Amino acid sequence: MTEPITKLVPKFIESLSEKGRSPATILAYRADLEQLSDYLIKRGKVTLELVATSDLEGFRDSLLAEKYTPKSASRKLNAIKTFFRWAKQNGHSQRDPSKDVSHPKIDPSVPKYLSKLEYRALRDVVRGDPRIAAIVELILQTGMRISEVANLKLENAGGEEIVIEAYATQPERKIPLNKPARDALKEYIKSERPDTSSAYLFVSKNGKPLAVRNIRAAIDRYMQKAEINGYSVNDLRTTFIVENLKAGVDLVLISQVVGHKRLSTTERYLELAEVKEPGKKQTLEEL
Repeated sequence: MTEPITKLVPKFIESLSEKGRSPATILAYRADLEQLSDYLIKRGKVTLELVATSDLEGFRDSLLAEKYTPKSASRKLNAIKTFFRWAKQNGHSQRDPSKDVSHPKIDPSVPKYLSKLEYRALRDVVRGDPRIAAIVELILQTGMRISEVANLKLENAGGEEIVIEAYATQPERKIPLNKPARDALKEYIKSERPDTSSAYLFVSKNGKPLAVRNIRAAIDRYMQKAEINGYSVNDLRTTFIVENLKAGVDLVLISQVVGHKRLSTTERYLELAEVKEPGKKQTLEEL
């Protein structure tokens, strides 16, 4: 008997772990495929052999109708295509109905960054929440990715620098930790972090690692409260890059700190920062 989709998704997720995919990727794939599974089950499609290309196109279109951005819908479709390829390669399905499903058209968008007035307003509204205040300060002062914040270990954040452990194709890197970031982390650890055996720095009240989606949702909520609409947590990282470029910080240093694989990726932000020639300053800007 053909296994139901709900049984195959955990097997696929396990295969990602065995391949050493990053925790953030695994978490995202699981959420995306569970969302697809719910959609298909409601339509009586409980096994892969019952799924047609039109079903997957319907799921894609339903995401867009629910106001998911084309970029988000496309990312979910990537997870779905990877899953169906795996299913066919491993003998769980005779065909791949996702093969001919097209991605939604994505209009190239210019990255956004917060003005000083805006990120100071965000600081003001998170002041009473030491955990989220520490996360906001950490991203603003280091340019860390949200997934890196979620996976940051307590032992790697206790001194003058942050150590980002190697993951996926990213090598280990170290980021200088300035006084505002150190103070915010100390306040969180002293006043709010529960007594837990978890190795992770940011944990929930019951001591479990704080998930990326929870961090994102919390910061989105505070941005609305600060009345800085149209931004997301990713824009805090862009703000770090832009403010450092404006302050004349060396392009290579910024690139190394944020973990860009190619210097050309960092160079793209010069136009956004309205900087014609990168500076040579060897210390990061304090936002």
